[in-house]
Amino acid sequence: MTVDSPRTLVLLRHAKADWPNVPDHERPLAERGRLDAPAAGRRLADDGITPDLVLCSTAARTRETWKLAAHEMPHRPRTAYEERLYEASLGDLLALLNETPDDIGSLLVVAHNPGMHTLTEALTGSADSAALARVKQAGFPTAAFAVLTFTGRWKDVEHGVARLAAFWAPHEA
Repeated sequence: MTVDSPRTLVLLRHAKADWPNVPDHERPLAERGRLDAPAAGRRLADDGITPDLVLCSTAARTRETWKLAAHEMPHRPRTAYEERLYEASLGDLLALLNETPDDIGSLLVVAHNPGMHTLTEALTGSADSAALARVKQAGFPTAAFAVLTFTGRWKDVEHGVARLAAFWAPHEA
């Protein structure tokens, strides 16, 4: 890929988690989450989204979300479990994106809120009007994903560089 190659970034929030008496990092998915995660995977597959690399938080709920979503895709992309995605700030998320190798054309990140919503808002410089309206109406609910596109290198990702191309959330009206 060249410096001017188009790139796709998909930000997927983990599906609905349960609240058992375990540390936050170990919270599993709730029943609704176990239904919504495969739905997100089917939607990614239906939209033709085929990431070259997936960065997934090490939290139990994100790992379970990705496992269920990936099962619905035509092929499972290479996955890296990244501790820094758990409780990541906007700066942490941008730093992780900036570390992505330039041979990656499409990256999917499975992580948490408020990070996924904040990162979507920070990177969006332009947007498909329907996608933007859905983000503004829905926020960034569990199992939702945003698709952002930009041209350039990962190390140059910064505020306002991307176009919000699509947004999907389960249970949208």
